[in-house]
Amino acid sequence: MEKDIVTAIVMATMLEAKPFALGMSLRQTREIPFRLFQNDGILLIISGIGKANAAMATAYVCLKYKPLCIFNLGAAGTTHSGYDLGEIFHIQKIVELDRPDLKTGKPCVHKPDLLAGFKTTILATSDRAVLDPKERKAISTSADLIDMEGGSVVQACTTFQKHCYLFKFVSDTPDHTRDQDIVDHIRLYRKKFYDFFRDSVRPMLPGLDI
Repeated sequence: MEKDIVTAIVMATMLEAKPFALGMSLRQTREIPFRLFQNDGILLIISGIGKANAAMATAYVCLKYKPLCIFNLGAAGTTHSGYDLGEIFHIQKIVELDRPDLKTGKPCVHKPDLLAGFKTTILATSDRAVLDPKERKAISTSADLIDMEGGSVVQACTTFQKHCYLFKFVSDTPDHTRDQDIVDHIRLYRKKFYDFFRDSVRPMLPGLDI
């Protein structure tokens, strides 16, 4: 078993993660079952897109590396206007509108851990990409952002009793309906997102080697 991994970061794609791997001088240590990058105290895992991939990657990290805490970082779309591309939020609550609780019939809700001093919002995690403006509007009554991994990461962390923090940056709004828009915006804002994590999140965690 690997030792001394203090912090793990779960990100869906290398497209989002590239500045983190370069900025923290992480070396690739594994390709299968997940692509891993690490140094002495931090591990970055590329989960792949979607709930199942995110849950499996988080569980794998918890079981094999036993980190003290886990971050889920990446891009998210907005459900309504009023947001700037590249704007960054700390997630305080996650709803899974496409996965009702078997007992209550209401959407599953997850509560990640929070750090003080950041803009917070509510995230919806969906098992498919939501690009249609009408679908976004329907979700907007429950959440301000949408992604495809956050809820599953928090659920896995809860199962393994790990602290879990989520930060998301805006990659698309109801005005953006093409996959290529999202890719272009991620490339444009991913370095800013890494700089935010390095300069604003890291000082909040003095006991962690990140």
